[in-house]
Amino acid sequence: MMYRLLADAAMVVHFTFLLYLAVGGFVAWRWRRAIWAHLPVVGWGVLSIVTGVECPLTLAEDWARRTAGLEGLPAGGFIDHYIEGVIYPEEYTNLARLGVAVLILFSYVGYVLRRQ
Repeated sequence: MMYRLLADAAMVVHFTFLLYLAVGGFVAWRWRRAIWAHLPVVGWGVLSIVTGVECPLTLAEDWARRTAGLEGLPAGGFIDHYIEGVIYPEEYTNLARLGVAVLILFSYVGYVLRRQ
């Protein structure tokens, strides 16, 4: 039971992380110091896309699920299991990534303009 809760907690934290990745720049419009937390989040997002390095949250959830006796995450990990094919069709992955990149860029431009 405890490992199942741990797996669920890792999933919730992962979704929260991805949400902050997408909209954290807008949060910084209101709370300027939030940009310093958002920059490493964006860096990790870019690193994971470019290099394919697996997220520690994915590893933690997969381990907890398997330890709880549940099926682990598929080979593609968190994104393949919860997002691709569920929130958007798999063939639109690059378009979704581009959309998030544009959203981040727009939020950063707005952040700089609001600081002036």
